[in-house]
Amino acid sequence: MSSRGGKKKTTKTSRSTKAGVIFPVGRMLRYIKKGLPKYRIGVGAPVYMAAVLEYLTAEILELAGNAARDNKKGRVTPRHILLAIANDEELNQLLKGVTIAAGGVLPNIHPELLAKKRGSKGKLEAIITPPPTKKSKTSPAKKSAAKKAGGKRGPGKAKKKQGEVSKAASADSTTEGTPADGFTVLSTKSLFLGQKLQVVQADIATIDSDAVIHPTNSSFHTGGEVGSALEKKGGKEFGEAVQELRKKNGPLEVAGAALTSGFGLPAKFVIHCHSPGWGSDKCEELLDKTVKNCLALADEKKLKSVAFPSIGSGRNGFPKQTAAQLILKAISSYFVATMSSSIKTVYFVLFDSESIGIYVQEMAKLDSN
Repeated sequence: MSSRGGKKKTTKTSRSTKAGVIFPVGRMLRYIKKGLPKYRIGVGAPVYMAAVLEYLTAEILELAGNAARDNKKGRVTPRHILLAIANDEELNQLLKGVTIAAGGVLPNIHPELLAKKRGSKGKLEAIITPPPTKKSKTSPAKKSAAKKAGGKRGPGKAKKKQGEVSKAASADSTTEGTPADGFTVLSTKSLFLGQKLQVVQADIATIDSDAVIHPTNSSFHTGGEVGSALEKKGGKEFGEAVQELRKKNGPLEVAGAALTSGFGLPAKFVIHCHSPGWGSDKCEELLDKTVKNCLALADEKKLKSVAFPSIGSGRNGFPKQTAAQLILKAISSYFVATMSSSIKTVYFVLFDSESIGIYVQEMAKLDSN
């Protein structure tokens, strides 16, 4: 007490300050009481609610800020908030019934509409399957005669095989650059921005895409499994182009990417990338950066299709499942950040059954919307 008997002044501390949160605890209590007038409200309920709402707000703003920065914007807009929520699995599930004003929509064209636009369903399937043999064009009378003869490889069997491949690829596998004959499309996934991911069983040197990815080291070594196949198919000019790139570029840094022409290859370009080794410092982060650098280089050239082997899981020692998860996540996040990519199709060109199974499984986990 003071000497004159007056009350000592005290500063009032808010409940938000006591709880250590920014959101107003008193306002939360008022809202809870207004919504639930018949119930008794514990003293901890508004504190808990304020803390949860503050956490969700901070999480969304952080992701939206990243989206704005990636799009070279200095201000967060509702569009960035929509992309932030759509790209986060947990937030997307929490807010799936929420409409964000002025947020726009996620690009998504129904595959049947694409089929009609391109002509016909048969024409669409011809893009993703090997062309039928001349025998398949025989008349019904000759087909029945062939069946009676019991030939080992009649047109009926070829047609059945073609149908199986088309079913595996699904009707939404529209691409601008198509792989060469002799491949098999095993799985197709559409990302929510419209890009197609396809698991293909083939030799990467025979893929007719705009670019193929060559995992190499700092000296652009072509002695690996993929490099040897590309050099053999590309011929002398391709080998000379790699040597010229080595002299001009110097050592290729980890996660770096450089481009040469395809020459004798069906692909127009070859993107050489220096992927990190498993167990090295920040190897997962560097593999993510490697994939994004390859896609960025393809975007610079306005390419529409890119073929990836399972980079990192060969001589670099990444576990196959870990490599697949990192690569798929990097590709998905790249397209979300870029928004205006020229790339429409990404092929995963695999050969062994283990890698194929892993990529098909991991690709199925990606959210298409």
